[in-house]
Amino acid sequence: MKDKLEGIRNQTLSQVAAAESLRDLEEIRVKVLGRKGMLTEILRGLSTVSADERPAIGQAANETKRAIATAIDARKEVLAGEERAATSRTAVDLSLPGRRSARGHMHLISQLTDEIVDIFAELGFQVATGPDIETEYYNFDSLNTPPDHPARDLHDTFFVKPGVVLRTQTSPVQMRVMEATQPPVAVVVPGRVYRVDADATHSPMFYQIEGLLVDEGVSFADLKGAIMLFVRKVFGADAEVRFRPHFFPFTEPSAEVDISWSVGPKSEWLEILGCGMVHPEVFRYAGYDSERYTGYAFGMGVERIAMVRHGIDSIHHLYENDLRFLEQF
Repeated sequence: MKDKLEGIRNQTLSQVAAAESLRDLEEIRVKVLGRKGMLTEILRGLSTVSADERPAIGQAANETKRAIATAIDARKEVLAGEERAATSRTAVDLSLPGRRSARGHMHLISQLTDEIVDIFAELGFQVATGPDIETEYYNFDSLNTPPDHPARDLHDTFFVKPGVVLRTQTSPVQMRVMEATQPPVAVVVPGRVYRVDADATHSPMFYQIEGLLVDEGVSFADLKGAIMLFVRKVFGADAEVRFRPHFFPFTEPSAEVDISWSVGPKSEWLEILGCGMVHPEVFRYAGYDSERYTGYAFGMGVERIAMVRHGIDSIHHLYENDLRFLEQF
């Protein structure tokens, strides 16, 4: 029995040393030390050995088992290390540069909004903000818009509930500012506005920048000068621009400003903002003395400015989240 144990030990240790993979090593372990392995069978057969020989045989079998188990563990550690190194060499080339995460950027409308605000900030305008959900008083009444005006109908305005709307313009912030501030006042109001409208140049939600300047002696010439400065900075010195007489309830006189818009071979005029001198009735709501103060106001659509500047043929491209389009900016 001792000779048999010695043979199993020597043979198994040789096989362990020659094993080339963890799989080969596991097969050796199962063959010798498994539930039906050679050494396990010998240990189970100790009951047939005479009582005098049993202690010596049992001790020899346990020593053989420990020697084989120790050799297997040692070889296993070596083979595992070799496999890790081989996997690392094939899976990762440490000489290659690392992969950087993709970097995003500001949306074109956000970029342009910041640029426009900066232009008017150079003229001394401060930034003001107000709520997207507005009362009819601030959105219409205080801006001299009569109850029967078409803009107050459901086909033009989103109503949240009676007397409350999604603001149709950033102009309500004018009144909120004037209620809290005495002249001189110079603010620009960037923000989202909402109207029931949708085509190539209209969107139910779009961005507007409102401007308001109130002081003594403010004239339409001051308004035109500010608008022309803005146009030249955004579109360049050669931009074709025109002022057209218009009507707004909250300004008098009023005008719309168009700029030449070229998409492909076609060129046409596109309205980018409305403007005018603040109506005396609006000053009455604000508590301003219209005999002492005058002022001008304007409201421009950021999306339309982007369309003209970059030759974009539909406002909806700006909100379809197509990276092929957005990454150009």
